[in-house]
Amino acid sequence: MDVVIEFFKHLLDPDWIMKNGGLYLVLLILFIETGVFFGFLLPGDPLLFISGMVIASVNEAHYPFSSAMLNLPFWMLLFMASTIVGNYFGYWFGKKFKFLIDRPEGTWFLKRKHIDTAHAFYEKRGGLTILIARFLPIIRTFAPIIAGTVKMDYKKFAFYNIAGAILWVGSLTSLGYILGDNVWVKKNLEYVMLGIIVIVTTPVIIKLFVKKEKLA
Repeated sequence: MDVVIEFFKHLLDPDWIMKNGGLYLVLLILFIETGVFFGFLLPGDPLLFISGMVIASVNEAHYPFSSAMLNLPFWMLLFMASTIVGNYFGYWFGKKFKFLIDRPEGTWFLKRKHIDTAHAFYEKRGGLTILIARFLPIIRTFAPIIAGTVKMDYKKFAFYNIAGAILWVGSLTSLGYILGDNVWVKKNLEYVMLGIIVIVTTPVIIKLFVKKEKLA
């Protein structure tokens, strides 16, 4: 358990990321988090922000271009592609292995409460779930899987999948790029990361709180 916790701490350290796969590691993590069922624990939001900071530091992120202004759109497109493919994989998995997912008791690797949360959100928001889910931890992992399970219209899914990737990656990576050279942000990176996590998880917390009130 300590090894896992230590690994997640490393994922929020720009220097560690650059020494252990760099932004190519980020590509892999984004793919896993946005479509593979065990990826819901990965910190996609702060990771995109940190990636923006890394890209802004030309001396550290000099690939493939020497200009940060060229690296930014290049890596943003790759990040978007990674999350889009991740969602497609999740959709395919949900459609192909519906019998594994839609089980009343859940399984050891796929908790029923996570499925129910994503399913309820999907039923309430319709197609917008795929777009909105990008900004919601846990939900963004299971939303495409549930979409495949309920056989959401593929063209509709594709539209919201791409739109969500553009908004999610574009906003957080750009924010990290813009604020990356800010002295206060660098000195208080842990607080900034915490703030991002709070902002993106607040909608989920409110939803669960309101649901409990209705059940009371």
